[in-house]
Amino acid sequence: MAAKRKADAVWENDLLRGHGKVTGTSGGLPEVAVSWSARTEASGGKTSPEELLAAAHASCFCMALSSTLAKMQHPSERLEVSATCTFDKVGDSWTVTVMEIDVGAKAAGLSEMDLGEAARTAAANCPISRALKGNVDVRVTATRLL
Repeated sequence: MAAKRKADAVWENDLLRGHGKVTGTSGGLPEVAVSWSARTEASGGKTSPEELLAAAHASCFCMALSSTLAKMQHPSERLEVSATCTFDKVGDSWTVTVMEIDVGAKAAGLSEMDLGEAARTAAANCPISRALKGNVDVRVTATRLL
C-alpha cells in the first residue's frame, strides 16, 4: 500500500521581498518560515526547500543504511548522517546541484570495507537518493564511529 505524506506552503508578496511558511500535516513538522534570502544568503532563522530536502535525505539515508547493515549482520548501534544540499546558479536557473552525505556509523564487527559497501548500497536504495538520481550529484563519505 502506498504511503502519502503532505505538506502545505503559503507565500506572500513577490520573490525578493516575500516570505512564507511550510507546515507538515502529520504534526511532526512544525510550521517553519521560508524566504528567498534563506535560500541564497543568511538564513535569519528561516529555512529553505534545500534545507528541508537535506533533512529528508539525511533521515531517509539513516533508515536505508540501518536496514543494509542489519542485512549484512552488523546491526547499527548509532548512525550520524549529515546532508549538505548545494543550491547554485547553473546558466540562468537556480538548481540543486550536489547533495553531500557524511555518514558516521557504529556497529559490532563493522570494518571500513563493510561500511563502504553498506553506504554504497544504502545510497542506491535510499528513496530520496533514487528520487534525485540523474538530476543531483549525490556524494557519500562514510567513517566508523568509535
